[in-house]
Amino acid sequence: MAEITNTYVSEELYKKFGDAILSTDEPYGMLTVVVEVSSITSVVDWLKKHPVINAHFLTDICGTHFPQIPGKELCAIYHMQSMPNNYRIRLKCFVPITKPEVPSLTGLFPSANWMERETYDYYGIQFIGHPNLQRILNVDEMDYFPLRKEFPLEDGSRTDKDDKYFGR
Repeated sequence: MAEITNTYVSEELYKKFGDAILSTDEPYGMLTVVVEVSSITSVVDWLKKHPVINAHFLTDICGTHFPQIPGKELCAIYHMQSMPNNYRIRLKCFVPITKPEVPSLTGLFPSANWMERETYDYYGIQFIGHPNLQRILNVDEMDYFPLRKEFPLEDGSRTDKDDKYFGR
């Protein structure tokens, strides 16, 4: 079996999905593909079933918050792996914070259930079609998503962290 390369996977994705592939990059050697949110399920399914790529293992789903990018503030990030080829790929799709909706992958990967719940719990990304999208780690009464960058890391009015209290 020939070694799978980032160039091969990227070319195959562009041939199959065209304009749904918004960009590609290779930070630290891992192919990272930004996908149109409406195509994420099709792209993941295709990577899973592709006879050569065979990325049948969904390693992780997580989120991130980019408040400085208007209309694309939230990002769902997917890591997939092909065990037979020892190949990994990262997929990203961006959504506005006003409508943070991404299709659920629980129909393709049952393991996506907990990962999507955790991402919802921390970032508020709504996984449409998820069978039980509710908080998994935080209390149900929380009315905010703690990993969004909407709050300062520390209370600016605190005086106990002033250098004068530490002999500096």
